[in-house]
Amino acid sequence: MISFPTIQAVLFDMDGVLYRGKQMLAGVPELLAFLAERRISYACITNNASLTPAQYEAKLAAMGISMPAERVLTSAIATSRALRASYPRGTRVYIVGMAGLREALLHDGYFVEDDTAPELVVQGADFALTYATLRTATLLIRAGARYVATNPDRTFPAEEGLIPGAGAIMAALVAATDSQPLVIGKPAPTMFQVAAELLATPPAAVLVVGDRLDTDIAGATAAGMPSVLVLTGVSTRAEAEAGPTRPTAIYADLPALLAAWRAATA
Repeated sequence: MISFPTIQAVLFDMDGVLYRGKQMLAGVPELLAFLAERRISYACITNNASLTPAQYEAKLAAMGISMPAERVLTSAIATSRALRASYPRGTRVYIVGMAGLREALLHDGYFVEDDTAPELVVQGADFALTYATLRTATLLIRAGARYVATNPDRTFPAEEGLIPGAGAIMAALVAATDSQPLVIGKPAPTMFQVAAELLATPPAAVLVVGDRLDTDIAGATAAGMPSVLVLTGVSTRAEAEAGPTRPTAIYADLPALLAAWRAATA
């Protein structure tokens, strides 16, 4: 059972929770209004680092969802923040990724791009990946650069179907380098911990709302956060009740979650 009166912040997964495809799911405006009314902070967390937070703000706005860019935490942003806690300004990086990751790492000059002798190889999804990029990353990792991956998602949900994701590229680099990366995104706890710090809320008071047991719920559990599985995305109730990864609660959708929250705090 969730102790709703103790919840001070909410972390939402996006696809399968707030929207599906290009369609907003039921109950989103009502739940966000409820949280604002109760002064409960919230943010979105996503492993998808192909877009910048500003691009996500525009994407959500087109569906009728008001979500400021500063409330969107991608695995690229989480990776940048986590690395800044361990590496000084001027650290050299080689990037295997797209605009979202490049902006997160390079926008303010904290990290310096270097394809010859970097201290870090940071890898996310790359829809224009070439053999030359894989070759360079492999050689740099084998030469001693620390390997960091934004997330382990093997597939990416495109309109035409599932396509290779960051985890597929990670599998190629692991095979070529015999090195395991430091993974920042879900289900690793690091991304959830970064989000809790941004929300200035202790993990036990942060509720994670997701649709996937293997990323959202597993990551919340690893970070010590209560979790809700909504059945509007990937995982089913049967899987949640039978599998080793168990959410704190299961609701059919956001309206059902909101109804339960209202009843518990009336």
